[in-house]
Amino acid sequence: EVQLQASGGGLVQAGGSLRLSCAASGFAFDDYAIGWFRQAPGKEREGVSCISHTGDTTHYADSVKGRFTISRDNAKNTVYLQMYSLKPEDTAVYYCSARWGLALMDPESYDHWGQGTLVTVSS
Repeated sequence: EVQLQASGGGLVQAGGSLRLSCAASGFAFDDYAIGWFRQAPGKEREGVSCISHTGDTTHYADSVKGRFTISRDNAKNTVYLQMYSLKPEDTAVYYCSARWGLALMDPESYDHWGQGTLVTVSS
């Protein structure tokens, strides 16, 4: 069974940092690209960042470039999203997802989803 579990969310003040983790199991993790997505109340799910199966290729939404860093540890079947300089507009439920193939920012391209983790940034 494919499982993706996001964790590491919480309440943080603007300017603070958090590191999200996405633990995966039930599939050949190192063959899959992983994406981080977020959904704020009343808004559509949007791509935040994604990473190729080797980790060589990464993409970021313009809104997080220079503040967020995605990485993966294939030995641990885990992808991380390090978030710095958090802003209130980063408040959302963050999800990780997996797809076989290229790392893409479109959530419709992803096959497997886990439960999200809530990030709340206070002003």
